Amino acid sequence: MKRYTLIFFLFCLTILNFSCKQEGVEIRGRHLYADGERFRINGICYSRGGAGSYAEDIALLKEANINTIRTYTVINDIDELNAFEDAEIKIIMHLNENDFEDYVTEFKDHPAILMWEFGNEFNYHPEWFENDINNWYKKLEACATRVKQLDPSRPVTSAHGEVPAIEVLKACPSVDIWGMNLYRYDNNVPAIYEFAEHSDKAMYISEAGADSYNKKKNKIDEESQALANKKIVRGISEEFNLCVGVTLFEFCDEWWKAGNDSIQNVGISAPNSSGVPYDGSADEEYWGIVRRDRTKKLTFNVVKDLYSNLQNN
Repeated sequence: MKRYTLIFFLFCLTILNFSCKQEGVEIRGRHLYADGERFRINGICYSRGGAGSYAEDIALLKEANINTIRTYTVINDIDELNAFEDAEIKIIMHLNENDFEDYVTEFKDHPAILMWEFGNEFNYHPEWFENDINNWYKKLEACATRVKQLDPSRPVTSAHGEVPAIEVLKACPSVDIWGMNLYRYDNNVPAIYEFAEHSDKAMYISEAGADSYNKKKNKIDEESQALANKKIVRGISEEFNLCVGVTLFEFCDEWWKAGNDSIQNVGISAPNSSGVPYDGSADEEYWGIVRRDRTKKLTFNVVKDLYSNLQNN
């Protein structure tokens, strides 16, 4: 009897070990897997824009069927990380390329974290790297190598402005999946094809979308924002075999970008943003799917319906 008990125990232990190996996040070819299941990023770029609370935001994110947020700074609050995990919302966690080891060591086992990300279209700013952008790519490769030593259970990504050149990909082999910030009016699919032509690595669209102020009309235009976001997300979603998904830009209006923080300002452009639909102007304080007070714009329900359909397919 004891012999059979031992055999049964060893069998259970084998099954447990196999299950544990299935946990975590990994890249297989062009596809992303989380806990053994193929994962589609139905996401949003996320910061609180100087207002709101994570509990309030999580409720809205869940309502919009968003399963992933992409941050621009680290989240240090363990209660906040736990709240995202409880809501089944994954996090593409932005890391400071000059100070990340302690953070990764502390939070590397947190199940809410989907990927580690370095840089946000730093390729547009060689002045940050002694006027030689190759210094950034060397830094990125070193960071990716180090973070994978600290946490081999998650992929490393970088949000590149537009499609990275072949030389960039060769310079950063330790980047597992590339993000691309794309502003090509309402159709980013050609960029997906361009990437796929010269790389077999995984990709996702780390920024894309439209703001709700129309410079041509000189007024708020939520209808155009909703239409553009619908076309953008739908186009990207149809290329799931090539592209893991999208983190739409962005969750809420950020009043701090273009002037007086206490009012919403028109203006301020971003690098390579002439393709912003439909006026070619990036009015930086009008990009949210919700307003600063968390009331919903027209595009909120567009995103909600699109991501709902993608969840069910």
